[in-house]
Amino acid sequence: MDAMYAFKAELYKTLGHPIRLRILDLLRDGERSVSELQQALNIEPSSVSQQLAVLRSHHLVESRKSGTNVFYSVPDVLIFELLDIARSIFQHQVDSMNSVLRSQP
Repeated sequence: MDAMYAFKAELYKTLGHPIRLRILDLLRDGERSVSELQQALNIEPSSVSQQLAVLRSHHLVESRKSGTNVFYSVPDVLIFELLDIARSIFQHQVDSMNSVLRSQP
């Protein structure tokens, strides 16, 4: 059971980086090349490569080479359900905080 918790914690840690979350969101609609990701993220190519390597090492993305281009995609779309649930939880917390703030005199 401890191994399962360690695995889950490692997954959440992997998802706990804003650039990695943005990369996954960009891959929702299908595969993209590294250059497309770099352009959409507007960050240094080395940073994109570093974050893709982390996602790849945890099997959250996979790569395919075509000529000189490398394309990335998400092999298990269930990750998007997890991200959507996390987004809903975050939105619920924001709404609750806003409600508390509005009720203050």
